[in-house]
Amino acid sequence: MSPRKSSVQDLTREMIINEARIQFIEKDFNQVSMRSIAKQIGCTHGALYYHFSNKADLFYTIIEEYFLVLNDLIDEIIKGPGDNLMKLRSVFLGFIEFGLNHQSQYEMMFAPRNGEVDGLSQEAASLSYQKLAEAIQSLSPNDLLISEIYSAFMSLHGFVSHYRGRVKHFGEAKEAASSHVNFIIKALT
Repeated sequence: MSPRKSSVQDLTREMIINEARIQFIEKDFNQVSMRSIAKQIGCTHGALYYHFSNKADLFYTIIEEYFLVLNDLIDEIIKGPGDNLMKLRSVFLGFIEFGLNHQSQYEMMFAPRNGEVDGLSQEAASLSYQKLAEAIQSLSPNDLLISEIYSAFMSLHGFVSHYRGRVKHFGEAKEAASSHVNFIIKALT
């Protein structure tokens, strides 16, 4: 007797997202298919379309969750103890730590290897950048130009991009990250 295929009612959005998340981390966007996701879950690929219009829709749902995690991290730092300069430093280090401790997710969010999808073109990315920019402005002792805030973001992104794949986690680059963040703060203050 062959195993029963999951019906649309049995298939949850979370099951699809969990399997797709695994596959997108392990493989390039082009190497993942709705069929391969369905096969691992044990349903027909058509059943996935009940929850997602296409593979890109599923991909964007996943990276939206990653941006929410990054947003929550920024919120926690801002609401936490310490003066504004200490919090600004923590926001910058937190961004780098997130990027280096979640390298595959960071790549999907900020540096996809495929022209078919672009995480930065999504509303979740815009809202996350806006949150980061507002945090930098509110925590800085100076009124900053938009270009200065963007330069700080690009500097953080450049650091993560440089170390991504060279280290396994933030701890291996912590000292360099701290020096880099001090440099950015000195430039902004």
